[in-house]
Amino acid sequence: MRHDIEFDAEGATLRGWFYEAEGVPGPAPCVVMAHGWTSTRRMYLDRFAEVFAAAGLAVLVFDNRGWGDSGTGAGKPRHEIDPWEQIRDYQHAITCAQNRADVDPDRIGVWGTSFSAAHAFVVAAIDRRVKAVSGQAPFISGRATYANLARVSNLVVGPDRFTADRRARALGEPAATVPVIGTDPGELVGLPTPDSFEWFTTARAEFDPTWPNVVTLRSVDNFYGYEPARYLPDITPTPLLMIVGREDGLTGGNLAASAFQTAAEPKKLVFLPGGHFDAYTGDGFTVASQASRDWFVEHLSTEHL
Repeated sequence: MRHDIEFDAEGATLRGWFYEAEGVPGPAPCVVMAHGWTSTRRMYLDRFAEVFAAAGLAVLVFDNRGWGDSGTGAGKPRHEIDPWEQIRDYQHAITCAQNRADVDPDRIGVWGTSFSAAHAFVVAAIDRRVKAVSGQAPFISGRATYANLARVSNLVVGPDRFTADRRARALGEPAATVPVIGTDPGELVGLPTPDSFEWFTTARAEFDPTWPNVVTLRSVDNFYGYEPARYLPDITPTPLLMIVGREDGLTGGNLAASAFQTAAEPKKLVFLPGGHFDAYTGDGFTVASQASRDWFVEHLSTEHL
């Protein structure tokens, strides 16, 4: 059974869903989930949550601040992404889950995808309340991702725009924005790859027609300096699952697989056929969702704690 929830995160009200663990009479292990860069929980996350809940896991799914149904806090613009705020919001979501009577507070897992996979890894490294972590198609390096986007497209936003926006906002002007995906030839966008355009166009049409296709310029600036791979060695002894698309040309499948080698045991690497967005549908979804399900069931069991 699914319920609407909301909780406070440093003055912002974050909203989402709570899925009861099926077939579990007492407090259940719980997986905390959020979506990736600019996405909302309605874009496929219910499918993963249903798989987890059917396996006896409670699930807390929330929209990142400023996206979907979640608020921003006083004086902050919507559609802005600060990775460190989102990391803290994962921690607030963990606290929300721990305070529920139907959740075992000592059996918490975190799950993320793309940009939020990076957050899940960082949270697992810095917050020992996390007893297992899974990240699919993970964002590994801001600089490497930005350089890759610049190689494949001349439509990526340049650093000169970041400087101008910083100066303008310091003078009280509104936050500058760019589209997430392009609709006009030659338009500067946040994600200029063809598979990004296809995935967001489909996800908006089928699941969340209110998705705005806009993101603040500072959000692009923020991801440039975000290097979550540096936290991978610190995740141990928390069990780490990384799910990587072999042909991921957005965040880099080879980059993720290489970064995985810096993490210590216990860990597992699963490869998916296809690219960055193939974990959400078809065979890719089956492999990715079942791999995470099995990882959490195994490592959030009482025998592993």
